[in-house]
Formats: sequence, structure tokens, C-alpha cells
Amino acid sequence: MRVLQLDNVQEVLRAGDSARLPSNAAARFKPGDAVRTRNFQPPGHTRLPRYARAKHGVVAIDHGVFVFPDTHAASGDKKPQHLYSVRFTMRELWGEGASDIDTVHMDMFDDYLQPA
Repeated sequence: MRVLQLDNVQEVLRAGDSARLPSNAAARFKPGDAVRTRNFQPPGHTRLPRYARAKHGVVAIDHGVFVFPDTHAASGDKKPQHLYSVRFTMRELWGEGASDIDTVHMDMFDDYLQPA
């Protein structure tokens, strides 16, 4: 396990790093696919906001394969998976009082999505 040392912080911040992983893992979804986010209450870390759970959207972009942060935060395991930009209507997320023409794009990992 890599440990960030105090005297290396500035160098690491300047150099940056990427969570993208080289992989030929098949994507579960492609742009244009209708998806629904999972509705789950994990005991630990997740980047799936509560307001976006059990919502319908459409895959806009497949960004490729990345470290899955939920698993990585808990165990250090990278659990590589595809990351998608998913388009949601404002009404889907916020209800009938929201705009019927505006959309929100959110980045969603495979584990957050199921076919609609």
C-alpha cells in the first residue's frame, strides 16, 4: 500500500494521478441505453446520491474503466468497472415542480445501474 508522506504532498498534488485503469472489460451499457439507478442503503461510502436512487436515465457517454471508489474506500480493492455519464430529466430527479426541459448529467458506475 502506498502511503503519502508529508514531504511528498506538494509533488504528488502537482503531478496528479488518474483512477482510469487499462482494461478490455466489456461495457454493460452503451450510449442511448435506458437505465435505472439502484435503490440501496450501503453501510459505508457510496457516490450514488440518495436523490438519484431508483431513478430512470439514459446513458450519454461511456468514460471507460476506472477504480470503483466505494470498494476502494472500504478495502483498497480497485474493483475496475465502467463509468458512464447518465442523463436525467430534472422532473425525474426533483418531481413535477421541476423544469420539464432541463437535464442533469451524473457520472455513474456499473454497480449503481441496472437496465430499465
